[in-house]
Amino acid sequence: MFDSFRHIIILAFITLALGGCASTGHLQQARSDHPGHLPPAAIEGSDKAQKLWQVFERYQGTPYEYGGTSADGFDCSGFIVVAYQEGLGKHLPRTTSQMLAGGEVVQPGQIEPGDVVFFRIEGKEQHAGIYMGGDRFIHASTSAGVTQSSIRGYYWSGRLTQARRFD
Repeated sequence: MFDSFRHIIILAFITLALGGCASTGHLQQARSDHPGHLPPAAIEGSDKAQKLWQVFERYQGTPYEYGGTSADGFDCSGFIVVAYQEGLGKHLPRTTSQMLAGGEVVQPGQIEPGDVVFFRIEGKEQHAGIYMGGDRFIHASTSAGVTQSSIRGYYWSGRLTQARRFD
């Protein structure tokens, strides 16, 4: 009995340790609200966001994979790194915590398309995406893979903690 309890504790610890870029996907919408998955109108004036949107379209629906950085699967920071590299030719830090330590802090009312946005889940900032304008952001979700969501959507509302600009 003690061995079973020990195995449960070990599995719980491993699950928590690997929980970066986590979301509870059954609460979030798997696809866009926009017919035909059109980009938010707000990105039309942003060359940066248009380039990132093209990368998003290429990888939309790619499954979530912890530690993933390719078309086989992405985690949230892996998708951001690839989107910035392919779309903008910029190298970003690999992990969410490294991204939080870099870039320029953006005040809530100053967030622009292309900024990296961070969300608090289970008490810590462990999910990130790229703001695209309006209330939309693109990200790699554990439930839907690479997708777009509303910052004001049911699951994400109130979880946005900060944003960073990597110019």
